[in-house]
Amino acid sequence: MIKIWSMKKNEDAAAKKKPKTSAAQLRVQKDITELDLPSTMKIEFENPEDLLNFTLRITPDEGMYKGAEFKFSFTINTNYPHEPPKVKCIPKIYHPNVDLEGNVCLNILREDWKPVLNLNSVMVGLQYLFLEPNAEDPLNKEAAEDLRKNRDTFIQNVKRSMQGRAINGVTSHHADSGLDVSEDANEDTSQLDMKNISLDDQPDTMKPTPSISVPIPITPEKEYSYTHDPVGSTSPTPKPYAKPSVISASVALSINTDVASPSGTEPVSGSISAPPKTPTPDSAPPRTPVPVSSPSPGLSPDKKTHRQARSVGPSMLEKVISKTRPTHLPPKNKVEDVKHMKEYAQMMEKSRVTERHKKQELEQRRLARERAVEDSLHVWQREVVPNWKDAVRKPHIRQMWWRGIPSRLRGELWIKAVGNGLAISKESYKRCLTRASRALTSGSFPVETLAIIEEDIRVTLPGLHIFHPETGPLYQDLKDLLCAWVVSRSDEGLGYVKGVASMAGMLLINMPGDDAFVCMRNLLERHCLRSFYGGSGAKDDIEAYYRIFDTLLADGVPKVFFNFKQHQVTPSQYLPDWILPMFLHHLPFEACARIWDVIILEGDSFLYRTALAIIAVIESRLFFPDRKELMEVLRGENKAALDAAKRNGISVDQSARYEQYGMNEEVLWVQIMGMEEWWKESTWSRLIQRELPDV
Repeated sequence: MIKIWSMKKNEDAAAKKKPKTSAAQLRVQKDITELDLPSTMKIEFENPEDLLNFTLRITPDEGMYKGAEFKFSFTINTNYPHEPPKVKCIPKIYHPNVDLEGNVCLNILREDWKPVLNLNSVMVGLQYLFLEPNAEDPLNKEAAEDLRKNRDTFIQNVKRSMQGRAINGVTSHHADSGLDVSEDANEDTSQLDMKNISLDDQPDTMKPTPSISVPIPITPEKEYSYTHDPVGSTSPTPKPYAKPSVISASVALSINTDVASPSGTEPVSGSISAPPKTPTPDSAPPRTPVPVSSPSPGLSPDKKTHRQARSVGPSMLEKVISKTRPTHLPPKNKVEDVKHMKEYAQMMEKSRVTERHKKQELEQRRLARERAVEDSLHVWQREVVPNWKDAVRKPHIRQMWWRGIPSRLRGELWIKAVGNGLAISKESYKRCLTRASRALTSGSFPVETLAIIEEDIRVTLPGLHIFHPETGPLYQDLKDLLCAWVVSRSDEGLGYVKGVASMAGMLLINMPGDDAFVCMRNLLERHCLRSFYGGSGAKDDIEAYYRIFDTLLADGVPKVFFNFKQHQVTPSQYLPDWILPMFLHHLPFEACARIWDVIILEGDSFLYRTALAIIAVIESRLFFPDRKELMEVLRGENKAALDAAKRNGISVDQSARYEQYGMNEEVLWVQIMGMEEWWKESTWSRLIQRELPDV
């Protein structure tokens, strides 16, 4: 009995020590069980107990990468399937969608990833990369440029790279890194030229070829041997074939060869001229006329007869590959495929209709909100304007403020909410403007500063056309305000900061110049804006604000935070572009006006809340595995997004760059209000106290 009890105790202890299986492991186990891979793909587990790390070997059996072996590492984190697996190509390869660090550009590994997708989908997607490289969404820009400009050169480079040769100064990995190429990869150039009969895939030695007598020499390399006879035999015999198909001599004569005609054999009459003879190795078998098919895999007709037309319509691959069934499954019959394609088109149309309805709903919501704001004008005039400090303490007035201030009262309420803590009089603006005019007249005003001011005005709210140097009615008012501001800051030893023209322009739209000067000076005295406009002396404070934003980003949008960390994208590279002009360079004007309403009321914390909302709106675009593309998205300069916007008829304004991402007032405000679940002003205050204890 004691022995049984002891054994039971040991079993219980062992059960407790057994690690718990995570949800990600269970899902991966299910995905692997359901894998149905073709013979060209194989997965390997270095540790059979570790399902979250394995390798995939792909050996394409067609296309320009045919015959080589490529190895991909899969690393799956504990958030799978809510996050895609991390896939890296282990060998260096010459491919437009794989960079030299092994990062793979595949949509379903980035913005198109969905939890319903599985590992089989990813693996099939990787296989497609070798069938149809995509030059429009590249990671290796040089390879993509070669593919776009000259497909023949690209194919030649692919073959050279698979033979271990350097392309653009970079050598692809050879057999030691998992890339399997033919044994003659290191032969000299002269031998390579002899066997490069065409740029198409090498001929299959086991496939029969129909007969037409065109004299072509046989080289000793195994991929061109048409017989199993030993080297040096007197009369190698071509492989037998069944039911040869006859082609015209004109097609056969278009074959491009870089080898000499065999001695004693007359070339076929036609347009082919006898090329110079090239010596062959002593061990080479005697040359013999070889049957050629039309077109055979190794001896293709002229490239122009079969090269893909990439400019118009679907590619050849799209014409033959079913969009409704995975490639590793048997093909559908024609009736079923047509039926499913019709259903697919209906699904896509339904998706477009849903998107249109969503936009219409947002537009209706915007119009209803604007009507509510105008209808509440009497409340603003009766309760808020006379005593705004007491009014904003009431919850319903504060909610009304968040919905937007009526445009006719905006300037008046901004002046009240900003206040005049610096005790600047309106006469101060006139004095600074007089000093600036005197300096401009005498030529003592800094020329460099004046040039920056002119350039800054040129890009200030260009969609409104009111600050244009030649035709804008407020151009001179804006220039006067900026010059007066420069003079007032010179007393503090500070200079002009690019981007302030947008802020000054927004104030001028809503109030007179002297009020705008007082409001601008006091608004920029708030600590966050003062730090960003404070020059080199405020560097430590700015770094503290970057750390605060990183903390909030990690809490609010952790996936984007993690991707930014992986690719060294820091707040210093994008946050100043938003905060200095207070979002006027990136968001639509109406959205900015409403954001300004709340920033002026709530203070610096709403600057950061808006920045986090912007990232939440474009979150799906911020999973690129490439730092350059991430920065293009953040700057509003992503080429793919710009092209898509043009196709959809969206006119992208340089002062509202994020409109191309579908960002408008209603979409942005949905994200801002969605933060109510986790955003707390106490968290902001705690972070300020931790990072900036002197504030």
